[in-house]
Amino acid sequence: MRVPDEYERSAEFIDVMMAPHWAVLGPPLEEALRGVTDPVVDVGAGGGHGTGVIAKACDGEIVAVEPSPGLRSVLLARVYEAAELRDRVTVLPEGLLDADLPHRLGAVVAMNVLGHFDPAGRQRIWALLAERLVPGGLAVLNLQPPAAPVAVPPARTADVRLGRRRYEGWARAEPAGPDRVTWHMTYRTHHDGRLVDEVTATYAWWVLDERRLRAELARHGLRPARTGPAELGMYLISRGDA
Repeated sequence: MRVPDEYERSAEFIDVMMAPHWAVLGPPLEEALRGVTDPVVDVGAGGGHGTGVIAKACDGEIVAVEPSPGLRSVLLARVYEAAELRDRVTVLPEGLLDADLPHRLGAVVAMNVLGHFDPAGRQRIWALLAERLVPGGLAVLNLQPPAAPVAVPPARTADVRLGRRRYEGWARAEPAGPDRVTWHMTYRTHHDGRLVDEVTATYAWWVLDERRLRAELARHGLRPARTGPAELGMYLISRGDA
């Protein structure tokens, strides 16, 4: 059965619009992973911005998991074009919980992706970390707002110029249950100042705050620690027996 691709309509815009965000996320992620030698899993790797950061910080194997065909096509091209990535990065098309991963992991990176997993899926992720992280291994993740199911007013999230065209990204969210919001995304293309195209997309996002994160991790013998600038909401997750 074909799994619905939430990024089918927006894939052509995601990579260029995420680039400025990765300029901020990249340095603290690279610092957190520096020195890791065992395999690293990049969860929801998208077009590979984070994969490149991981490769700079670590020397070992990288498994980039990306189920969206549109985003994965960018990822594959980026890996192929970089000689330093071709022999190190394996791209898998399955979701994280269905992927064939190395049995022992030095790190798991889950940036901008945790909200795609419902509470049961998160429990399976925490169990995977507890089982497969090597002693001293870690996971790096971030919690993106909102932390509760509240309405988020429309805001421009990206403004990128390429040649004579300018691409805008807009986002708003509305509550969709006790633990979830629905994001409504709009991507506008302008040519010489004239609006020529508009694409809309929606996707579900499971919200999570730090209190609940700590409680869920504790049940699996895992512990979180804040890292990086506070506004990024980044955490290092490690085994309690490490």
